[in-house]
Amino acid sequence: MADSDELDREDVRESRESPFATLQKRVAGLKIQESDNNSHNEEDDEPQVVDRIESLCVNCEDNGETRLFLTKIPYFREIIIMSFSCDHCGFENTDIQSAGQIQERGAKFTLNVTHVDDMERQIVKSDNAILRLETLDIEVPAGRGRLTNIEGVICDILKDLEAGQRQRKKEDPDLWQKIDDLVQQLLRMALNRNFPFTITIDDSSGNSWIEPSSTDKDGKYQKSEYPRTPEQNAALGLGEVPSSTQENGNSHTDSETVPPPTGLTAHVVPQIPTTSTPTDQDALEDVDILEGHSYSLPTPCPGCTKPAHLNLQLVNIPFFKQVVISAVMCTECNYRSSDVKTGGEIPRLGKKIYLDVREPLDLQRDILKSETCYLKIDEIDVEVAPGTMGGRFTTVEGLLTQIRDDTKGTVFDMDDEEGTGGDSMTEPKRQAWTRFFDKIDQAIKGELQYTILLEDPLANSYVQNPWAPDPDPRLREEEYERSEEVEDDLGLSDMKTKMGEGGEYVRETFDKEDGKGKAKETEVLPQYEPPDEEL
Repeated sequence: MADSDELDREDVRESRESPFATLQKRVAGLKIQESDNNSHNEEDDEPQVVDRIESLCVNCEDNGETRLFLTKIPYFREIIIMSFSCDHCGFENTDIQSAGQIQERGAKFTLNVTHVDDMERQIVKSDNAILRLETLDIEVPAGRGRLTNIEGVICDILKDLEAGQRQRKKEDPDLWQKIDDLVQQLLRMALNRNFPFTITIDDSSGNSWIEPSSTDKDGKYQKSEYPRTPEQNAALGLGEVPSSTQENGNSHTDSETVPPPTGLTAHVVPQIPTTSTPTDQDALEDVDILEGHSYSLPTPCPGCTKPAHLNLQLVNIPFFKQVVISAVMCTECNYRSSDVKTGGEIPRLGKKIYLDVREPLDLQRDILKSETCYLKIDEIDVEVAPGTMGGRFTTVEGLLTQIRDDTKGTVFDMDDEEGTGGDSMTEPKRQAWTRFFDKIDQAIKGELQYTILLEDPLANSYVQNPWAPDPDPRLREEEYERSEEVEDDLGLSDMKTKMGEGGEYVRETFDKEDGKGKAKETEVLPQYEPPDEEL
């Protein structure tokens, strides 16, 4: 009898729970018992539940129904799909939201659509993401989240642009003609007649995504991560923009201090002041950055905007140059990141490095991949675009391991140990990704022979030569001329300055023939005139 009473109380307690509470349980990973109307197979570990909520229709102000569905996308993470429908007026609306947490860094995806199969690639656009059709210079601002594909994105843009065209044709024929030209180009894209074109998604929350493919090569698919600005963190609700940021660009208020380092960081020598007052910032000018010494600097955490520590060390790589190894550590949210920056002047020529890996001993070589470096291994179908992984100073084995783990985390969920990829991943795709990761595993174990290509326009990448200064038979280097487009992208065309004959500053670029700087007299910058001093 006692057991029966307790069951009755449990039923009453469950009946009082809102659908949101049920959804929250599913997000937390708890198993939910469904009602008779939503029966499921008992063999399933976690049934897929559609929660229905009566809600107000914004169109007719009568009651409609909102459906919430928690699902998991292959290659990505959990999302909540929301759908509203009103039986009274027929109004319908759909939206998606991330069911997970805001990522530590923002993410930008770039895809060059070159084939009709690319139109079927899935896209997740969160409500914080900005989507752009770079070829047509069309931007979809942050707003409603979407789960669709490339073709669906184009159709949505077409639908928005065509709305009100009849009225525009009467009132503003010029504007109608401009929009109609865009509509015609979008129609050719939708009919698979306007290849190639480029689509990008920039999401400061890191919760958007474009489906990758194991056949992507030559920079067709790119993903890059970046630290958020204080303004982006404030927009995501992760903190407020400090008043000093709005006034003078400083990310800390005058009264805010960074807590002193703990653990290993407490023994960093010498210690740089960890407050952000003007006096302490001026004191940094007296600090000499010495080779082999570690330093700790105050910095806002990219993840939570709280005060954190930037630890850095200047290291001299033999037969190469000086590099700065940095790591950010936050005690508030446990954010961790590391990066490598090279020092010295920018060389006139770019550099290609070829490393022939022929035995397991080659996997132990030190390798520095800068953030501007393009990496390619033809034998295992690996390509890493510039900016994708940032700067890395590790071994060949460590670099391949990180490429494998990062790619597997994008393709499969980190908890998906069997590599199934979810029910919606087709068997041919699953087999293609399995063969891809098997090749990388064989390369990491030294069971394959392959050649690594590092192409760096700034010549900031490096591979260890165990026989230095003698030549290495398995290591080849080749210098090449940078194109004008690459120099513009890197900002090199405007970096060097020279005083012209008339006393004005003119820009200069590298002369491809003799390697010396050549002034461009046609690009004159305004001359500096000092203010009159009052006597």
